[in-house]
Amino acid sequence: MLTYILRRLGAGLLLLAVVTMVTFGIFYVVPKWAGRTTEQLATMYVGRAPTPEAIQATIDRLGLDKPVIVQFGEFVRGIFFGAEYRFGRDTIECAAPCFGYSFQTYQEVFPEIVSRLPVTFSLALGAGIIWLVGGIAVGVVSAVWKGSLFDRIAMAIALAGVSLPIFFTGLLVLAFPVHAWGWFQTPRYVPLTQDPLGWAAGMFLPWLTLAFLHAAMYARQTRAGMLEVLSEDYIRTARAKGLSERKVVLKHALRPTLTPIVTIFGLDLGLVLGGAVLTEQVFSLNGIGRYAVNAITQSDLPVILGVTLFGAFFIVVCNLVVDLIYPLIDPRVRVH
Repeated sequence: MLTYILRRLGAGLLLLAVVTMVTFGIFYVVPKWAGRTTEQLATMYVGRAPTPEAIQATIDRLGLDKPVIVQFGEFVRGIFFGAEYRFGRDTIECAAPCFGYSFQTYQEVFPEIVSRLPVTFSLALGAGIIWLVGGIAVGVVSAVWKGSLFDRIAMAIALAGVSLPIFFTGLLVLAFPVHAWGWFQTPRYVPLTQDPLGWAAGMFLPWLTLAFLHAAMYARQTRAGMLEVLSEDYIRTARAKGLSERKVVLKHALRPTLTPIVTIFGLDLGLVLGGAVLTEQVFSLNGIGRYAVNAITQSDLPVILGVTLFGAFFIVVCNLVVDLIYPLIDPRVRVH
């Protein structure tokens, strides 16, 4: 087991290195391949209406006129050891891990991301639990009661959940339960340590809105997997031995069905932790996703680069955790 864990950790670190190189290439190399000059690339970092002096200063600060391999080395060094940016006689220290420095807001990117992480983490935690438990439960019941009224209604709702975008369902939630009917307060983030009940009440509607989309997909996936497993020979054997239907479904049929569910859950959770852009924007939650949207609107490239790397990190970590818990879910997964 230890060898398996070490091997997966090594693969995860290697994947993070590849993601870092690819992300760096997208923001630094690809624009030059597309015909952008060094000055034009520097303009993307300075922001709108930059002066020639600001463009040249940015080139000097970031070393955009240096060879690509040197730029990448300095970029990686900044992540592990920090970086320095000179403004005339002044020097700005970007502490490690330095994911970049915004020349528009004059703020380090990593601390800004960390300050918004509790909002995004709260959204991902609550919504993830709801869509995982709710989606699996609905999928299992629909498979067991195949063709029933519940099955048809649940799959119709699941189809609607998959089809309707978050910005549409989110606006409906704000328009009716909040503003028209007054059933809920306007969603807002309250720190968990400050007021646990206020935290849950303020995040409840964003949780439901985000979970509705994912739970619909999980219900359909679980139902399809359960129907396939329930037709296997070993399920008929378990029933022939006199095992209760509950034990047959939950112990013998559900466990192998969970393997692909856990896989997509790791990917979905990593994506949400990297910033639930639409949900945070609709409900005005000041999380990582909204931070990225504002950066895109303002053409603040260092922030976009930093958020991209941060999101990629979460996706890799979540998939690594999924790989490590596979043997616990399905004994058929061999660990050597």
